[in-house]
Amino acid sequence: MSKYQAPAFLIDLLHARSPSGAEFEAQKVFDRHVEPASDIYANDAMGNRIATLNPKGDPVLMLAGHMDELGLIITYVNKDGFIYFDTIGGHDRTVISGRRVVIQTAKGPVTGVTGKRAIHLMDEGDRKKVPEIHEIWIDIGARSKKEALERVSIGDTVTYDHEFELIHGSVGTARAFDNKVGAYVVGETLIRLSAMKKKLAARLVSVATAQEEIGTRGAITAAYAVNPHIALAVDVGHATDHPDCDQRKFGETKLGGGPIICRGPNINPKVYERLIKAAKKLRIPYQLEADPRPTGTDARAIQVGRGGIATGLVSIPLRYMHTPSEVVDLEDVERTVKLFVEFTLGLDRGDYLHW
Repeated sequence: MSKYQAPAFLIDLLHARSPSGAEFEAQKVFDRHVEPASDIYANDAMGNRIATLNPKGDPVLMLAGHMDELGLIITYVNKDGFIYFDTIGGHDRTVISGRRVVIQTAKGPVTGVTGKRAIHLMDEGDRKKVPEIHEIWIDIGARSKKEALERVSIGDTVTYDHEFELIHGSVGTARAFDNKVGAYVVGETLIRLSAMKKKLAARLVSVATAQEEIGTRGAITAAYAVNPHIALAVDVGHATDHPDCDQRKFGETKLGGGPIICRGPNINPKVYERLIKAAKKLRIPYQLEADPRPTGTDARAIQVGRGGIATGLVSIPLRYMHTPSEVVDLEDVERTVKLFVEFTLGLDRGDYLHW
């Protein structure tokens, strides 16, 4: 057994089942851990959680980490009680079948298994094909459509039944590190700053955003409502240190190598410089990522909010993104929290990082 102790807040978020548009469990975890440390705490119509520290501070700094995850949504039940679904977020269809799943229903969780035709019953051509979504189903042991619909409803959401586990030292696996680690970082940053006796110049607003996986939707409304001068988004990024990953295409980043700091058009250059300065001051390892276009994260929406927001992006290295068993080194998560704390403490009044 690993002796590494994962933070209780992070473990609670990883256990929470929160597909986009059904973030109820993650919301409750964020409420429980972050609201007590906040000066102002609010929710909104999108399902975001918005925690504020030092409300009279200047500049306004927004931290954003999305709390939603991939999932499935029930669309149809056939006459024999087998359940069909569509995907929430970007799934790899090769890994959907043969999984234990949990369906969130009004009456409580229902367990099931994703199934498809066994390989023994396929011809040679079918064995080489990636199954279409409509060729996979969920089996809850029902014997009829009526029986199934007594237990589940059209529109119920589904997640894989793969829970958090440490596999070696601080390296762990979970179905939804993407992006429960980000929601943890923004909440934990506020908690630690609240406990410090150092006076902040900035107003800090930590937002656990909703519906990132289907279009950064929560970040769009949160950026408008908070109207920050500066924002840091935190998400997961690809660790390219595994076999069969061409670093000529995807760059060089590794698990345990520290937070990945992004550069490119989506990133305000002064925010980038401050992040590097903070990492060097703390003497924590960090990695660089170059992205020539708007990133596939909340940062893409936040940067162009209202009249424009000075935006940075920090990513936590992750292997096997958008699979049921993602892998993260929790030391990289801790380093990211420290980086965000230092960045916040380094802001002076009127420091808007315009360039």
